[in-house]
Amino acid sequence: MDAFVYREESGSRVLHAEGVSLPAIAAQFGTPTYCYANGVLVARYQALAQATPNARICYAVKANDTLAVIRTFARLGAGADIISGGELHGALRAGVAPDRLVFAGPGKTRDEMNLALASGVGQFNVESPAELEALDAAARAAGTRAPVALRVNPDVDAETHDKIATGRRGDKFGIDDADIPALYARAAALEGIEPLGLAVHIGSQLSRLAPFEAAFERLVALVEGLRAAGHPVTRINLGGGLGVRYRDEAPPDVEAYGALVERVRQRLGVTVVIEPGRWLVAPAGVLLTRVIAVKQAGARCWAIVDAAMNDLMRPALYDAWHAIEPVAEPAPDDVTVETDVAGPVCESGDVLGRGRALPPLAAGDLLAVRDVGAYGSVMASTYNGRPLPAEVMVRGDALASIRPRQDHEALLARDLVPPWLG
Repeated sequence: MDAFVYREESGSRVLHAEGVSLPAIAAQFGTPTYCYANGVLVARYQALAQATPNARICYAVKANDTLAVIRTFARLGAGADIISGGELHGALRAGVAPDRLVFAGPGKTRDEMNLALASGVGQFNVESPAELEALDAAARAAGTRAPVALRVNPDVDAETHDKIATGRRGDKFGIDDADIPALYARAAALEGIEPLGLAVHIGSQLSRLAPFEAAFERLVALVEGLRAAGHPVTRINLGGGLGVRYRDEAPPDVEAYGALVERVRQRLGVTVVIEPGRWLVAPAGVLLTRVIAVKQAGARCWAIVDAAMNDLMRPALYDAWHAIEPVAEPAPDDVTVETDVAGPVCESGDVLGRGRALPPLAAGDLLAVRDVGAYGSVMASTYNGRPLPAEVMVRGDALASIRPRQDHEALLARDLVPPWLG
């Protein structure tokens, strides 16, 4: 599924995204630029759909919210997992059917609830008693019923980074599993609520199936208890979280994950929803950046590039590791230099990669930061007055802009000066 490989171009070998060379993209769109390979998106979706043929796939928009990415999956039959009113608007604009939207997240506002009800969202993942009551009031005021799955906090350690674990006791997400029976009974009694079932999501970038199994077993026990108490349960939402390989991780293969999902479905005889994000999009993207300067600081060699922590936050936020490759293929016998790759932002944490074995670099050289299709551009900011980067998509030999580079005027257009400042 790797679309980013070295190919011949004008007598040298350079990285391509499918049939388009990265130097050609840099020449047309400048740097930094996010580039996504449509073929990888399609191939990974099809692989997941084949592994989970009886599950409803709702793409987790938070991983990458570009309309082109969402529409790619919508045209393949995907729904969408959304977290905000903004993601709701984006999913609808991209062509996702409203009844295939799952509205998740622990802090839905009344305005967002009203918007989702008016749009005909197919499922709300409710995360607290207070949210259930507020959603009931909103639905009754709108003269409708809200389809609900209660999100369970199963107290399972996902064995992932602390900042992306969501299923442990005390995390802000979900409802303690011991409280589910009483709250489900309350949901069944509310006029504005249509209880469908339960949901669970214990975190992102899971590298083993065991945490999934533990969470799913807890969900199965809860469903069986609810049914024994006389409550119908027709749907379970198993969340996402399947990890990808950034460096040396060995996450479960998609077929093993799919077999686990199918075993749960057969045991309960329910509709199953899954919410993949990272697994679908991370390997489909690279961040193309150009070297501004190379400097020596004591024993350390620094390559200062024009992409920064505001463009790709994951290394600064999570100490995340992304492969960094020269766009021009080095010769097999070329020497390498241990190089720290950093951006120009005025923060010591603005480092995209430390101690990378790279050929000797010079100003103007192009680098590609790999596996940034998930949680890359979607988390970008304009810190240090840096406009948001360009984003493009390739399909075969075709290249298209999907988000033009923000310019400085657009950045300043957000601001208003009070009249007393003239």
